[in-house]
Amino acid sequence: MLKKPVENILVRQIEREAYSSNLYLSMASWAETNGFGGVSEWMYAQAEEEKIHLLKFMKYVNERGGKAVIPSVEQPPADFADVQELFERTLEHEQYVTESISEIVGVCLEEKDFTTHNWIQWFVTEQIEEEASVRNIIDKLKLLQGQNLYLFDRDVAGMRGTVPGSQQ
Repeated sequence: MLKKPVENILVRQIEREAYSSNLYLSMASWAETNGFGGVSEWMYAQAEEEKIHLLKFMKYVNERGGKAVIPSVEQPPADFADVQELFERTLEHEQYVTESISEIVGVCLEEKDFTTHNWIQWFVTEQIEEEASVRNIIDKLKLLQGQNLYLFDRDVAGMRGTVPGSQQ
């Protein structure tokens, strides 16, 4: 049975995962309508992954005796200056989600909910990978200095979840 503070913070995370999915859908649409098919494909895949995360939180809350609430979601931005800004905002958002996951860990420890603490560790690891993946893309964009974006766009879809030196 979930303690109320743990249930509340998990339900809050459901809203954040829904927003994340919508944000990446918005970014995918921007990329698609600006000729960046590879970036769009990457963002659509990210949006789908966030939806899966949302469902994991919902199922966990419900299975542990809580009640997952489906939130209304704030509309994400729809316009971006360029691909560099798109990925910089992606990194900022992933850092925000990492902080949110860390807050959940803190509440679990305060409430001595070691079952949820154990369960949330998958998301802790996931966020490390997400941030590293986006940083890798931003590093590649910096190397390009706005040049050869055609090749970058062609290759970016295959860069999802890849981090140099990782064991993937």
